[in-house]
Amino acid sequence: MANLSFQNIKKVYDNSVVAVQEFNLEIADKEFIVLVGPSGCGKSTTLRMVAGLEEITGGELYIGGKKVNTTPPKDRDIAMVFQNYALYPHMTIYDNIAYGLRLRKFPKRVIDQKVREAAEILDISELLKRKPKALSGGQQQRVAIGRAIVREPQVFLMDEPLSNLDAKLRNQMRSEIIKLRQKLNTTFIYVTHDQTEAMTLGDRIVIMKDGFVQQVGTPQEVFHHPSNIFVAGFIGMPQMNFFDARLTRTGDRYAVELGGAQIELSPEKAARLLAREVQSQEVTLGVRPEHIALTESENAVFAAVDVSEMMGSAVHIHVDACERDVVIVVPVSEEEAKEAGERFRRGAPVRFTFRGSAAHLFDKETGMNLEQQGVADPFE
Repeated sequence: MANLSFQNIKKVYDNSVVAVQEFNLEIADKEFIVLVGPSGCGKSTTLRMVAGLEEITGGELYIGGKKVNTTPPKDRDIAMVFQNYALYPHMTIYDNIAYGLRLRKFPKRVIDQKVREAAEILDISELLKRKPKALSGGQQQRVAIGRAIVREPQVFLMDEPLSNLDAKLRNQMRSEIIKLRQKLNTTFIYVTHDQTEAMTLGDRIVIMKDGFVQQVGTPQEVFHHPSNIFVAGFIGMPQMNFFDARLTRTGDRYAVELGGAQIELSPEKAARLLAREVQSQEVTLGVRPEHIALTESENAVFAAVDVSEMMGSAVHIHVDACERDVVIVVPVSEEEAKEAGERFRRGAPVRFTFRGSAAHLFDKETGMNLEQQGVADPFE
């Protein structure tokens, strides 16, 4: 069993700089967890505490039911893949992968079998006699992963392993990691600042900011039900649009008023707001660019085009509305794309609306999601 338990984990540097604060998380055996957040949020520090490379200031960490706060890294049965690959330049690929096994005095026959099995899984068998300098970035990353695989650890730790690769290679390596996970059937903790990696790889995502966990959930949960403004703005590309709006309650129905338009919320959203006895108030309204639709209706928000960007199957329109820049994603066919430049020229007037089910409502003061406020996080 390689389940992990983080109980009030804290990391403080020099008695003053708090890197990680009150980190609580239960990771199931064979689960793929992604820690995501901006630079300096504490995600890599958390990973290094699991590896034993950083001392835990407070709280308790358990791996497989065993407390490991003071256990040396070599005794934790984990393997870590770093951002910079950390390959030995003077050794062949075979020797790089075999190095850790030789240190542990494995028999030659066992080492050879493990190295060749890992090379086959990662499709690098033909590279075993080469030196790292003769390999591409993607191939070097495969070697670094292979070195971790042969150890057959309880837990795989990956610290931004794809950040040094170009976009095409990143996409390819993401799919390789998904396939690898299916073959290895072990627990993964993966750190990234790239939300695409987080959304495509993770069973659950842990979103961090300034050392605090903001939300834990499946990719669908954090996308469709963000717990606060930070999560809402961090997850999703292009970023969610935010507006100053008014929420009005009439009996058991709710609507949002924005720029002269009034959009009734869906029955599901109204039910969640009613359950929390939310009253009429000023709110921060969030709407994703892909959930905004252009319309001819008078019950709409009036805007003027600022910039339009042709993205192939869609046009990303930046408009001035409600005294802010708003992004709208408009799907277009090949024929429509030819006319999009003229239709969405700078200064062109447009009107937009959105479905009541697509509105995200946040408290003006706290930034918390009004549909979830006061509900205990099931993962804490």
